[in-house]
Amino acid sequence: MIRKTHSFGRLYGPFLLAVSAWLASLILAPATQAQESVIQIDPAQTKIEFSLSGTMHTVHGKFALKNSALRYDPSTGKIGGAIVVDATSGDSGNSGRDARMHREILESAKFPEIVFTPAQMTGAVAAEGSSKVEVSGRFRLHGQDHDVTLPIDVKADGKNLKITTHIDIPYVQWGLKNPSNFFLRVADKVAIDIQATGHLQSAGDP
Repeated sequence: MIRKTHSFGRLYGPFLLAVSAWLASLILAPATQAQESVIQIDPAQTKIEFSLSGTMHTVHGKFALKNSALRYDPSTGKIGGAIVVDATSGDSGNSGRDARMHREILESAKFPEIVFTPAQMTGAVAAEGSSKVEVSGRFRLHGQDHDVTLPIDVKADGKNLKITTHIDIPYVQWGLKNPSNFFLRVADKVAIDIQATGHLQSAGDP
């Protein structure tokens, strides 16, 4: 009997260790398998539109995306990189109004870039279908940084992403000049709507 008990113990000990290791691998697998991803946004398929309401009518216009390079860690929600908009591309369809916007409001010759630097994502992007997340970071306008959180809708189709967001920018509060005059009054906030197409890939992919 004693010999059999020792024999059973010699078999049972390694068995327990093997089962424990297997359970640990299942528990830790999601964290270890989560890989940093690169999100590439296509400037040619990105629309950045603005609207500024006034007493007479609402002014609509657009900006162009200059470049974007983002790295995302799904295990922590951390995001690195930046989205850079060409401030000099601002166009409302009225040359005189646009000249004043660039010269007196944006001062785009001095501050040619508008930059959003994301830092943290709250929520998860589903591999397929629609998701809602929030991305916090810093918005640099007219040479000054401001903390913002963007609500973002993402529609995923495999590694292809459709991204939309909206933000109301309190440009007067942020130090820019209000273009109102005696005849025309405009709001002190400008609405920005963004529609973008992106592609997701693992950080190690070429």
